[in-house]
Amino acid sequence: MTQPKEIFVRLDRCMGCHSCEMACAVAHSASQSLYAALSESPQPKSRIFVEWVAPDRAVPIVCRHCEDAPCMHACIAGAISRDDAGVVFTEQDKCIGCWTCVMVCPYGVIGRHLEERKAYRCDRCPDCEQPACVSACPTQALVFQAVADYSKGVRQTASQELISEQGE
Repeated sequence: MTQPKEIFVRLDRCMGCHSCEMACAVAHSASQSLYAALSESPQPKSRIFVEWVAPDRAVPIVCRHCEDAPCMHACIAGAISRDDAGVVFTEQDKCIGCWTCVMVCPYGVIGRHLEERKAYRCDRCPDCEQPACVSACPTQALVFQAVADYSKGVRQTASQELISEQGE
């Protein structure tokens, strides 16, 4: 059985260019085109947020698809559920726009389409090989991998750093 993939953030690589936000918004637009998306109504929304932390750090924040997702438990309409790959998603036709999910999200990453009165979140771009934000990141600060593969890479990097510190 293949392990589900997650979006990981390499904080040391993010330069705050917002390419991930733009790619996400375009990927979730009706036109799938940057130029055309600019004039769409309602305007396409990004599902990833790059926050600046003083003095000079950029931090991409995206839905973590929590194991015990507070938004799923709080949704009074039953519009939020989890698919077989572990992705928490909102069924737009069931969402009533009460914003309870927005209030309980510990990461603040559930957005509101005010015009449509619907909540939206990262869906990991299910029709793509990897999410648009990951593909667009010029510094590879965003990584789409299974937890085991990502962890193995981190361990290998740490091992190499330990060896190089000892002068070998």
